[in-house]
Amino acid sequence: MVKYRIGAVVAEFNYDLTHMMLELAKEEAKIRNCEIVQVVPVPGVFDMPLAIKKLLEKEDIDTVITLGAVIEGSTDHDQIVAQHASRKIADLSLEFEKPVSLGISGPGMTRLDAHKRVDYGKRAVEAAVKMCDRLKEI
Repeated sequence: MVKYRIGAVVAEFNYDLTHMMLELAKEEAKIRNCEIVQVVPVPGVFDMPLAIKKLLEKEDIDTVITLGAVIEGSTDHDQIVAQHASRKIADLSLEFEKPVSLGISGPGMTRLDAHKRVDYGKRAVEAAVKMCDRLKEI
């Protein structure tokens, strides 16, 4: 029996990075006796909130992880995407009273920086599981 059932929302943008993040997340979930039971691919980080909400509405999902990489471009677009997405993600966690971990690297990073941060997939699972444990104690 698994400890927690995890939903994952994964950005397709920068898929080479987010796919590695997802694989690390799956390994970490197994190590922690949890399971990623549903993966929802979305076009990009900005598109995550609706998919997160749909997962949080499910009774058989205990927590949601988000996986994405927001890489710096020639404009401030990366800043806008990361700020708005992270704010809405936090709001959804509060609204549904379930943990939603932020496994999104960036903004303001290069592609090389993003490669160095694929372990955010593992960290997202770690944070989600810890929050589930802590909320049980309250």
